[in-house]
Amino acid sequence: MKNKGQKISQAFQRWLLALVAIAFLTSTAFLWFSQTRLSEDNTHNLLKLNILDVEQDIKDLSDENLLKVTHRIAKELNKKDSVSSFDLMVLADKHSVPEINLIDTNGIISASTFPNFVGFDMSSGTQSGAFMVLLEEQNELVQSYQPLTYDENIWRKYAGVALKNGGFVQVGYDSYSFYEDISNKITQSTRNRHIGENGSIIVADERLNIVSNRGGYVGSELSTIGIDLDNFVPETLFTVTVQSVPSYCMYAISEGFHIIAVIPQSEAVLSRNVSVGITTVMEVLIFAALFLLIYYLIKKLVVNNIERINDSLAKITDGDLNEVVDVRSHMEFANLSDDINSTVDTLKKYIADAAARIDAELAFAKAIQHSALPSVFPPYPNRKEFDIWATMDTAKEVGGDFYDFYFVNEDTLAFLIADVSGKGIPAAMFMMNAKAVLKSYAESGLEVNKTFTLANEKLCEGNEAGMFVTAWMGFLNTKTGEVTFANAGHNPPLVRHADGSFEYLKVRAGFVLAGMEGVKYRKNELQLAANDVIYLYTDGVTEATNINDELYGEVRLLDLLNAHKDATMEELCKLVLDDVFAFTGEAPQFDDITMVALKYNGTSEPTEEVQS
Repeated sequence: MKNKGQKISQAFQRWLLALVAIAFLTSTAFLWFSQTRLSEDNTHNLLKLNILDVEQDIKDLSDENLLKVTHRIAKELNKKDSVSSFDLMVLADKHSVPEINLIDTNGIISASTFPNFVGFDMSSGTQSGAFMVLLEEQNELVQSYQPLTYDENIWRKYAGVALKNGGFVQVGYDSYSFYEDISNKITQSTRNRHIGENGSIIVADERLNIVSNRGGYVGSELSTIGIDLDNFVPETLFTVTVQSVPSYCMYAISEGFHIIAVIPQSEAVLSRNVSVGITTVMEVLIFAALFLLIYYLIKKLVVNNIERINDSLAKITDGDLNEVVDVRSHMEFANLSDDINSTVDTLKKYIADAAARIDAELAFAKAIQHSALPSVFPPYPNRKEFDIWATMDTAKEVGGDFYDFYFVNEDTLAFLIADVSGKGIPAAMFMMNAKAVLKSYAESGLEVNKTFTLANEKLCEGNEAGMFVTAWMGFLNTKTGEVTFANAGHNPPLVRHADGSFEYLKVRAGFVLAGMEGVKYRKNELQLAANDVIYLYTDGVTEATNINDELYGEVRLLDLLNAHKDATMEELCKLVLDDVFAFTGEAPQFDDITMVALKYNGTSEPTEEVQS
């Protein structure tokens, strides 16, 4: 039987509806505009960086080419006792250059392919005066493409080389001259350059004819593909439709060439469309505001009765799901009591169902994770040069530690161990990505330090969660026993030498993977003799803690290994794991425990194909 009384649901509904609408519109607008601005800033920086790279390439190519021609002309002039303007015209025609000037020891043009230039004082202008250093201490000089001191309507690129009898020769290129010489190199430099996934660099000459473009149209005007540079300012971001694709563009002018960087808008704003993090923050703010408002209204309207309900709810939230709410002074509270009791009953059922489902999913995830790691031992039964064993014991159903080993060629075994920051499913997902990236670069034939350097750049991409990986990776030459290795912030391994004793292999470690872009890693070398052992581990071993908050530590690990010098690789891993669990006792396991043990047996010829 329902209780009779004044309803308060209408008041709550009006307030809640207004609040949800305002909060939703605010969060949506904020998210859209902030992410749009951020994506445009990132796009601006990306395009500018690529333009600067191409500008430098073109400048280097034109400088190198013009200096070579100038040196050849200077060599011929050094053989002559006297030089006339006619001689220079012959040389200009021979070397396919539009201008050659001969300057005497006083800086005056004494002969030129342009008769009007004869008698010109090189020190009279900023552009020409720069070459006066060739009369003193400098042997050669090359300038960028710029207007002449003699006539600012004429643009040239000049190079000068000092002559052995004093004075110097100056050779000038216009944009079409050096374009003919370096166009192939410019095309090679830009054709395969990518900006992001689908962006590219387009190079056009002074007449805005396309010189290099990954999408074709070489020789056509820029307007053919939808770009009209007359409407835009250099080094500013603008939007046009390039070959039917809405795109962000930026351009700059260098050495007479127009360099245009292009990236599709859909790619540039991808981060805006997947801004889950900002959306989550705004949702938290919305629900927090809803909670505060609902709490205020309840306190004003139904203080006494809500306190009775809160007493029962407190017991329920503390875990007593057998508590029954029984407040029936008003119809709303009676219905609320009944609904709460019904919800608690449903919650009990959902908790039981969810727990069973999560347990099953986590067990399945753990099986998938372990299946991605080598688990058959011995992995290469017919390779007698080494023995290897590895094990991983996760602190949760799935973890962030991993190990791997595979042949990168017939005689080189790559082996590694790594520890992803964090635990559980996020760490496991990042672990799978890191494992795949490292293996891809290692199998491409790169050295171990290059593998880490490129893997670091790849893992930094889109790492919004700020996760990182410590890793130790080695390449074992099974013929010579030489190990080249790199360390990205990981624990130092232990090495057993011929005398049977273990010691820590402590070399300077590099920065963690995915921690910062631009990090370069160092290659180290280690020579193994027959029966030498390398033991790798994660910090779940040395940082295991007992109930007294004491660490297992490096000293205990070293003593344990030295006490079992003759153990096989399998026995070694199991001995350490048993000793760690004996040390921690009833204390919970807070970190994953992963180990790799490798013994080098010496050279033998393989009798089966390399597995990877």
